[in-house]
Amino acid sequence: MSIETKDKITEASKITFKDGKMIVPNKVAIPFIEGDGTGPDIWKATKKVLEAAIKKTYKNEKEILWVEVLAGQKAFDEKKDWLPKDTLDTIREFKVAIKGPLTTPIGGGIRSLNVALRQIFDLYACIRPIKYFNGIPSPVRNPEKVNLTIFRENTEDVYSGIEFKSNSDEAKKLIDFLKSLGHTVRAGSGVGIKPMSELGSKRLVRKAIEYAIQNKKPLVTLVHKGNIMKFTEGAFCEWGYAVAKSEFRAQIATEEETNINPALGSEKVLINDRIADSMFQQLLTRPDQYSVLATPNLNGDYLSDACAAQVGGLGIAPGANIGDEIAIFEATHGTAPKYANQDKVNPGSLILSGVMMFDHLGWSEAGKLIVDAFAKTITQKKVTYDLERLMTDATLVKTSEFADIIIQNMN
Repeated sequence: MSIETKDKITEASKITFKDGKMIVPNKVAIPFIEGDGTGPDIWKATKKVLEAAIKKTYKNEKEILWVEVLAGQKAFDEKKDWLPKDTLDTIREFKVAIKGPLTTPIGGGIRSLNVALRQIFDLYACIRPIKYFNGIPSPVRNPEKVNLTIFRENTEDVYSGIEFKSNSDEAKKLIDFLKSLGHTVRAGSGVGIKPMSELGSKRLVRKAIEYAIQNKKPLVTLVHKGNIMKFTEGAFCEWGYAVAKSEFRAQIATEEETNINPALGSEKVLINDRIADSMFQQLLTRPDQYSVLATPNLNGDYLSDACAAQVGGLGIAPGANIGDEIAIFEATHGTAPKYANQDKVNPGSLILSGVMMFDHLGWSEAGKLIVDAFAKTITQKKVTYDLERLMTDATLVKTSEFADIIIQNMN
């Protein structure tokens, strides 16, 4: 499948929406950002695996036309812009994109390219499925009990970027203003603001509940720190219950309701909530009791990485950032520049993010083929260095070789 330029793509190859439903052509154009550091290595491997799965599953019925767009170091080197307008326009036009890891610019301006993309396109749901593959080394005793999906609010909370440097005029003015309201803030403090809205909270929880219903998941847990931050995280929890009861009344039951009538728990999706610090503990001691988590931004960031650590690390942890129309699928780890161009690192995160992209497109058969072949490759102990060093009698393979073995196992 060739790499095309934007001007060669016809309207027939673009994703469209009708009555809120996504329409995906069989020959679909998908923008990609190969990423910085190890990005080019893992993108080459990922592209090869995705294309092989499409070919083996659909023969010549389906195809991806890859459209490269620039972001990160490559964009800055070529265009003196970390996130060019043309890249944003192309993603907005084609609706779905996939990206490798991006470097964080040094100095002022864009704080994080990943956060910028989420906020520019209002990709309010960060979706992180966490599942164990048999044979992968783990720091916990029963990693096979981890099988859940985290829905993390992606545009608000501390990531909205409202903060002021210690002793700056802005910080002093804000501290004085808070003092006038009866709140004491120590002089010389850096100050940050944590906005969490009813709109942002409800739409995230709505997406988590819809996912649970569609995928027959038994439980959606609202994770928050509302015992301390009552009007932000506490409100997130309240708004979550509100949207569950108002929009999904016939399909859900709350934990409180099942305490009165236990039979409801076997018939409907259960909605409950847990305090964030307790959730950390329970995900270590009894993760099999949870299936879908809906969280504010910061809590979701911590929890998704902590869960990934239990099943093998970020090297095999996929992720997606999804809004109402636009979706970007990405490697969840960093750029690891010291391993750049060494054909060494694990491409699993981006490959499995490609599986999520296939599911989003409605091409789940190709995604399942990849997952099954990926799992078989792990059980054969033919793995990249991050896993090989932790396994006994494993065969060390390169990034490209790992992709080739996955493709062989598709047979």
